Amino acid sequence: MKKVHLPKKNYTIGLVQMSVSAHVDQNIKKAIDRIGLVAQKGAEIICLPELFSSRYFCQSEDPAYFDLAEPIPGPTTKIFSAVAKKHRVTLIVPIFERRASGVYHNSAAIIDADGSLIGLYRKMHIPDDPAYYEKYYFSPGDLGFQAFNTTYGRIGTLICWDQWYPEGARITTLLGASTLFFPTAIGWHPNEKAALGAAQRDAWQTVQRGHAIANGTYVAAVNRIGLEKTSTNASGIEFWGSSFIADPQGVILAEASVDKEELLIAEVDLKHQEDILRNWPFLRDRRIDAYSGMTQRFLEEEKWRKK
Repeated sequence: MKKVHLPKKNYTIGLVQMSVSAHVDQNIKKAIDRIGLVAQKGAEIICLPELFSSRYFCQSEDPAYFDLAEPIPGPTTKIFSAVAKKHRVTLIVPIFERRASGVYHNSAAIIDADGSLIGLYRKMHIPDDPAYYEKYYFSPGDLGFQAFNTTYGRIGTLICWDQWYPEGARITTLLGASTLFFPTAIGWHPNEKAALGAAQRDAWQTVQRGHAIANGTYVAAVNRIGLEKTSTNASGIEFWGSSFIADPQGVILAEASVDKEELLIAEVDLKHQEDILRNWPFLRDRRIDAYSGMTQRFLEEEKWRKK
C-alpha cells in the first residue's frame, strides 16, 4: 500500500490561564511574561483568554467602559507583534476593538511568528444574560467564521459564547482548521454555584469536547480565574478556569485547575488527526443535501408535513 504523504508538520500549542486585575498595564505585562514562559516550554501557537487586558466589564452597562476599546491594528497589536517576533510564536490576542464611533467588537487578532498581523476574528454570537451584558458593548461579528494559515499550522479561533454553537465549529473546520481555539471568560454566579456550578462547568467542557469529536479537530479553550466584581454587581463572577486541550477524539491532553494561574501545552499530531478522520469519517458522511433548514431560525412542523 502506498504511503500517504502528509505535507503538514505537527505543532505545539500553549494556553495562558491567568487572573486579571483592574490595571490594564499589569495585565498586559503578565500576559507577556506568561507567553515567554510557555514559549520556553516549546509552544509555537499561544492563546490568551478573552478580553484579558481588563476585568470583565460586561457585568454591568456603563458607557465609561468603552474607553477600554482600541483600534486594530493599534497599541495592543503593536506590543504583541514585538512579543511574537521575539519568541518566534504565533499569538491569538483577544482585544476590545473600537471599529468606529459607536461600533465596537469583541475580537481576536492573529499575529504570526514574524510579528505580522495576519487575521482578525470578530465574535459572532453575542450573549445577553445576567452579568454578561455583551450586547450593550459589542456588535456581532461580520467577518464570518475563518481559518488562518500561520507559520506552524492552519488554525481557527472563535470566542466564548461561540463555543456553544456547533455551526461555528463545523464551518471553521470545513475551512481547514486543524485546531479550534476558544478564548473565554466564563464563570459562576456565586449565589448559584452550589446548586448549579458542577453541571454548568461540565456542560461547558462537554460541548467543546463534542466539537473536537464531531469535527475531528483539536480544541483548545482558555479561561481566566478569580472573583471579579463591578460596582453594580456586588456578587461578581467567579471565573472557573478549567482551561483544557482536547484531541480529535475528545481526549483531554492537558487541563488546568479552577483557581490557579497555569500554562498548558500539548502537541497537535496531524497523523493522529488523519487516523481519526479515516476511522470516524463524520465529514465524509454529512448529508449536505438535507441541511437547508439550518439557515432558518426555527422550523414549523407543518412545513415538512405532506399535504
